[in-house]
Amino acid sequence: MSFRHIVRIANVDINGELPLGYGLTKIRGVGPRIAHACIVVLDLDPRMRVGYLSDEDVSRIEEFLKDPAKFGVPAWLLNRRKDYETGEDRHLIGSDLIFAARQDIEREVRIRSWRGIRHSLGLKVRGQRTHTTGRVGPVVGVTKGKAKQQK
Repeated sequence: MSFRHIVRIANVDINGELPLGYGLTKIRGVGPRIAHACIVVLDLDPRMRVGYLSDEDVSRIEEFLKDPAKFGVPAWLLNRRKDYETGEDRHLIGSDLIFAARQDIEREVRIRSWRGIRHSLGLKVRGQRTHTTGRVGPVVGVTKGKAKQQK
C-alpha cells in the first residue's frame, strides 16, 4: 500500500497524515458523527491514516457522502432534513451546503420574516443580547479622564 501526502476527497485536499475520522471532518458539511458513520458503514479502519486510502475507498467515501441515506444512515444524522424546495431529507457538502444556506437567508429576507429582517439589518439573528455586544463602528459617548480635563 502506498502512502499519499495529500488525498482529494469531495473536491477537498486532505492531509494524508491525519486519522481517517478527523480527516473527513475537513470537508465542509461533514462533522465527527457523519464521519464516524461513514467509517462504520463502509467498514474502514478508524485508526487508518487518510494517506493509506486506496482509490476505490476514496470513491466509496465520496458516494457515501453524496447520499448517506442510501446506505441506511438515519434521517436525524443528515444536515438538510425536509428541504424547503423538495421536502426530502438530504445531506449537503462543500459548495452545495454554502449555496443552500445563502438561498435560505435570501428567502427569509425576501419574505420579510423576523430572521430575514435581522439578517438584512446586520443584527444578531438567534436571540442574543445586543445591548452591549455586536457593536460596530467607533466608540460613541465615552470620554477618558484626561480628555475630560483638557476641555
